[in-house]
Amino acid sequence: MKTVILCGGQGTRLREETEVRPKPMVEIGGRPILWHIMKLYAHHGLSEFVLCLGYKGYIIKDFFLNYEARMKDVTVRLGNLPAVKFHNGHGEDGWTITMAETGEMAMTGARVRRVRRYLDDKTFCLTYGDGLGDVNIKDLIRFHRSHGKLGTVTAVRPPGRFGELELDADRVSGFAEKPQVTEGFINGGFFVFEREFVERYLDDREDLYLEREPLQQMAADGELMVYRHDGFWQPMDTYREWKLLQDLWDGGNAPWKLWE
Repeated sequence: MKTVILCGGQGTRLREETEVRPKPMVEIGGRPILWHIMKLYAHHGLSEFVLCLGYKGYIIKDFFLNYEARMKDVTVRLGNLPAVKFHNGHGEDGWTITMAETGEMAMTGARVRRVRRYLDDKTFCLTYGDGLGDVNIKDLIRFHRSHGKLGTVTAVRPPGRFGELELDADRVSGFAEKPQVTEGFINGGFFVFEREFVERYLDDREDLYLEREPLQQMAADGELMVYRHDGFWQPMDTYREWKLLQDLWDGGNAPWKLWE
């Protein structure tokens, strides 16, 4: 099963960092937050990734194209017959990463639509490239497969400034974008979708937000179910939120670090 990660936004609320790199490349503990997200999925057995690139996407490409040299000891032979030999290994052996250019200004729904050629499996995961949690991905997928609908969204309960979910048992009955105040569940990302979702609810309009028409229509059609996550979840939209995540990592208390 493939995992699609949205990596194309400009991260304007974290301008201190994103002037020079895309937000998924902002580092926590010396590694991009994108790497942490991918490690979480890989821990649960998902190591095929499709990255939806946009703003400064070449930096993400450079990171992974040079990953072996970054992570391993290297012997280089110079001269007319140059050679490079890598030593030892790393925990990311076997990852497959497709980096797709989805447009500098495209919104989230358009980005997912534009990588549909790489979604050859019937079911795929989707998440944002700027949020961390200790979500049990295996349980999430198991729940998704149990209900037979086209989509599942992970619901969390942090302070409100995201799209609030209106719930009817395990079914999403409504999807309200970014209320001023919320005491209910909100969209935490960590989605699972059937491939049919892309054809039925998405199109190539550059200004198509996943969180607006597509999810709202899915909810109205009874095709969007909710997986409740009561554990750790934290987005990284501001400097304060980055500092919180960095302090958790530095203190050895990062709840999302489930891998060894």
